[in-house]
Order: sequence, then C-alpha cells, then structure tokens
Amino acid sequence: MVTDFSVSVGSTMGLAEKDSLPERAEILSLSEVWAKKYIKDLQRQDQALLSLDQAQSRIGVATKLIEILRSVSARAWNKTELLLSREVRRHQISSDLIDPWTIAKDVHLVYEEALAAYAKGISPQRFSVAASKRLGAIRQRHTAIDPRVIGFVSMQFHYCGQILSAEAPAAERLTLQSYFKVVDDLLYMPLHRAYTAAANYDYHHPRLEAVRLALPATSRIAKNIVTQVITLCPDYVSYTGPLSDATVRTSSLRDVEMFQIYLWTCVLENNISAIAQELFPLCVMLYPTLKVNWGLVRLMVNLLDQELSACVGSINVKYYEPHYSAMLKMFSPNIFPDPL
Repeated sequence: MVTDFSVSVGSTMGLAEKDSLPERAEILSLSEVWAKKYIKDLQRQDQALLSLDQAQSRIGVATKLIEILRSVSARAWNKTELLLSREVRRHQISSDLIDPWTIAKDVHLVYEEALAAYAKGISPQRFSVAASKRLGAIRQRHTAIDPRVIGFVSMQFHYCGQILSAEAPAAERLTLQSYFKVVDDLLYMPLHRAYTAAANYDYHHPRLEAVRLALPATSRIAKNIVTQVITLCPDYVSYTGPLSDATVRTSSLRDVEMFQIYLWTCVLENNISAIAQELFPLCVMLYPTLKVNWGLVRLMVNLLDQELSACVGSINVKYYEPHYSAMLKMFSPNIFPDPL
C-alpha cells in the first residue's frame, strides 16, 4: 500500500526500535506484498499504455458515472438501511455513530478516485497503493468507537460499487469491478491494523516470516476454498443467489480473504481481539441477513486450516493455531446449532 502504511523492519530478532524504521524503508513490507498480490491477480486488466480510443472511452464512462454518483449513493443507502437497519437496532449500535452525511462524503471521494484511476489507465494495483491511506483512515475513523459500525459502512460502499457497475457499459464492467474490488478489500479487511502490528517486529522475526509466507497466497487460498465449497454444496442458495453465481462467488472470495487477514492480524497482535471484537460481530450482523448458513461458515473455516498449514509449513503452524482454534470455537455448533 502507500508508504505511510508500509512496514519497514530490521534484520535482527526481537522488537525493533520504531525510531529506526524510516532508515530501513528499502526492506520489503507487508503492504508491498499485498500490492504485489494485486499485480498477479489482475495481470489481465493491467496495461502499461492505453490507446487514444481506449482512453477517450474510459474518460467518457468515468464522467458519466461520476455525474450519477450522488444518486447512486442514495440508492445504495436505501439498500443498506433496508438490509441492516433492524440489525443495527438489535445489536444496539448507536445511531449517532452512523452519520449518513459523513459516509456519503467518504463514498463520493473514494469512488471519484477509483473512477479517475480507471479513466487514466492507472492499474488497479497502483490504485490500491494510492487509495490505501484514505481507506485506512476511513476504516479507522468509523471503527474507533464501535468496530461493528464497519458492517454498515462497508455495505454502503459495496452496494455503491455494485450499482455503478450495473450502470456502466457491459464491455467495461469487468475492468471497473477490479477497481471497486480494491475498495471492498480495503474496507472489509483490517490491513492497516495488520501493518501497524507488523511494525513492532524485526524483519526476520518468525511470527512475521509466517505472515509474509501466507499473505501472497491469500487469493489462491480463497479460490481453492470457494471452489471446494461450491463443489460440496452445489444446491446452496444465499440472499443474492447460488454459490456458483458470479456475484456470490466474488463476495465469497472476499469473505475468505477477509477471514485470513483477520487471522493474521491476530497473529501479529498476538491476541484474539480483532476477530472477537470486529470479525465475529460483523458476521453475526451480516450473515443471517444475507442468508449465509453457519454450517457453511464452519465448512469454510475448517478448509482454511488445511490450506494455511500447507502454505506456511508445519514449523509455522504454531503461530496461527491458537487464534485459529479460538475462531473455530466462536463459530462452533455450540454457539450456532445451524446444520449445513
């Protein structure tokens, strides 16, 4: 991501002195690892140069979408409130923490930036680097008092992206969705929190090494798990549609990536608070409303252990296993007796 959030760490074991971090900026950071993941994932959409016709076409599409952004935001707000207003009351989240004007302003600025990057032919991964500072600040601001607010905020952003995609020409939707996925990822996932925690370690600390091994494989692991779940549950239908539907598959991939990032955040912080205080309440708020079965969640979490152990190696399993076990218990049949 951007240098403000990058993790520069030293080469000795133990905790690093924060004052020395700027002097080690040349060392590969977790944020750079995450950005590199986008390069691999989005190579098909990444073009170094665009022809004049392509540039003009993109400018026209971006201009049209920016013009309707205000009405799109209003439509997204209606959908978000319809979906989550009851859950907000049920979870006793203060309505004062959900400010429609602040959220609408954030949405407008972020999607203006996304559409500007698309119009200029800036690749999604470069946009990810540029946008991470703003989105990290937005996420931090909205979760400062009550982390559960991120459920409402991220859903508003998500619906905006969906509506904008639907309003775009069919030929441009796939490309635009690559930019909107960046927005989704940076809001749903506590990447900035993970980077902050990582800054407390020396570069070769084994706990940080385990995370560095796992982070580039996040998308691959998500694809493996979602493919297995679709195969095992071919008739399952959620609020949006069957698991094999393109939109549902995209959301499922994001969710499996999100679980991984929360787990690695707990590993770096060496406590379970990120999952217990943010991920778990977020799931309890969203999944029943979206008709996501708890048995399906448990299946995904069980498959995750197999993928992670193969990725980081048996010697590093000890770093994530306590946090993974705690997460598994949170979604167990004892808590949610909901069969698949």
